[in-house]
Amino acid sequence: MKLDLLAIAAHPDDVELTCGGTLLKMAQMGYKVGILDLTEGEMGSRGTVEIRRREAAAAARILGVHWRENLGLPDARLEANEESKLAVARKIRALRPHTIILPYWEGRHPDHYTASILAYEGCFLAGLKRLPIGGEAFRPFKVLYSTVYCAVRPTFVVDISKQFERRRRAILAYGSQFKPPRRDRHSKLHLPLDDLEQEVHLIARYFGQMIGVRYAEPFLVREIMQVEDVVRMPVRSI
Repeated sequence: MKLDLLAIAAHPDDVELTCGGTLLKMAQMGYKVGILDLTEGEMGSRGTVEIRRREAAAAARILGVHWRENLGLPDARLEANEESKLAVARKIRALRPHTIILPYWEGRHPDHYTASILAYEGCFLAGLKRLPIGGEAFRPFKVLYSTVYCAVRPTFVVDISKQFERRRRAILAYGSQFKPPRRDRHSKLHLPLDDLEQEVHLIARYFGQMIGVRYAEPFLVREIMQVEDVVRMPVRSI
């Protein structure tokens, strides 16, 4: 399968929380969209691997993605080692995505920023034609970084107002994480994910307001953006 857009993240539900609306929007526009989860989230405080597999499949159906797979790398012990980078490189050669979305390269959770480095270096290795890992050498054309969790100014944002409700459904497909049993909800142990769903909705509302729409998702690119038509650029300046 040749993908137009591939999102790579550390855990099941990371993609839904950071760029799910954008993936849905691109799928609705006719692009072939995929998700590569690096770990199965087995070290999480809630749910099991089997439950999270079912939840990830359900969320993928809601988002309308064409492909989703999990590399099964160790959760909470993710490393940008040679074996893991080559595993990503093999997927890149097989899927040949034009654009990839990665987590931002800094963050609270070590798996998140490690996933960013690991995936980027895997994409680079995939383009080395003398690397004997099977398949034809290939590198994505564009690398985007989701900045939902990071206090950095994005390069651009994507209007997901029409996709917001389905994005919310995709997030809540992870019932083990965001709709836990009552005994877990009233536990004295407070987990960051207890507030996470509402936080990402608030972030989407904030960036939507910044461009005059209801909801938006932020992204950053390292390179300079090119604009051909300066007359029809969106978002009013004054």
